[in-house]
Amino acid sequence: MADGSEHSTSPAPLRLLGLRANQFRHPLDLAATQALDRWPGLDLLVRNLVGPIAEEVMYLENIAASLLVGPHQLPHLHHLLQEAAQRLDLEAPQLYVRQHPVPNAYTFAMRGRRPFVVIHSALLDLLTPLETQAVIAHELGHLKCEHSLYLTLANVLVLAAGQVPEWGRWFAQGLQERLLEWSRCAEFTCDRAALLAVQDPTVVASVLMKLAGGSPNLAPLLNVEAFLAQARAYDAIDQSQLGAALKRARTATLTHPVPVLRAREIDRWAHSREYRDLLHHFSKNPL
Repeated sequence: MADGSEHSTSPAPLRLLGLRANQFRHPLDLAATQALDRWPGLDLLVRNLVGPIAEEVMYLENIAASLLVGPHQLPHLHHLLQEAAQRLDLEAPQLYVRQHPVPNAYTFAMRGRRPFVVIHSALLDLLTPLETQAVIAHELGHLKCEHSLYLTLANVLVLAAGQVPEWGRWFAQGLQERLLEWSRCAEFTCDRAALLAVQDPTVVASVLMKLAGGSPNLAPLLNVEAFLAQARAYDAIDQSQLGAALKRARTATLTHPVPVLRAREIDRWAHSREYRDLLHHFSKNPL
């Protein structure tokens, strides 16, 4: 593939009716979530004390300074959202577009309350419609796996604990380390959700490529196959102890794995028997 704006022709994606989170959850995500589960009472504390305030603040920010997508506002994005949610067998959240120069998208949810997804305008400027749907599906993956509450919970507690001397700093540092590890692992799962929605690994890889080095001018010139070759070469760094140590140090403070690692991981899963068997399981439910 010579152009990041073109993707291979494939059959109509399947609707994965009855899809469960654990059918596509990355094993690293599962292990990291279990590690966070050992912090007792965090979920209850934030949901009851901090969550309602945080939700109101975020809702006010979105309704005041972003565009709420719907049938009569950016209907093409509304269609992409509804289609992705149907394929992942999930109720569609609200979707907002926010004017922002940094390409990004994020999700906010509290249990029992309607979640929402926000996409920055700069990210939309980089992507094709199918790539945009992959991003939306990635965010839906956070909701499908109930990531959003944990992420909100941990971020709020890290901020609060950081204001408390001595034990607060110790608590915040320990939780932040667990949070960052969990967050990186959760991204692998949500990349899988993106793939399950668009069912074309080239699309997901193209999104990651554009996040690594894209711009509106460069996007049509980027080469996905070259980026995947770069991603596979990233593995070779582990052949030396120094290289492996540098990779760990490079990513230890990141909330997301580096794009080449995510591309390599989704490329592997797309060619795995696990992925093929999962699609075969739902092959009687075409969209």
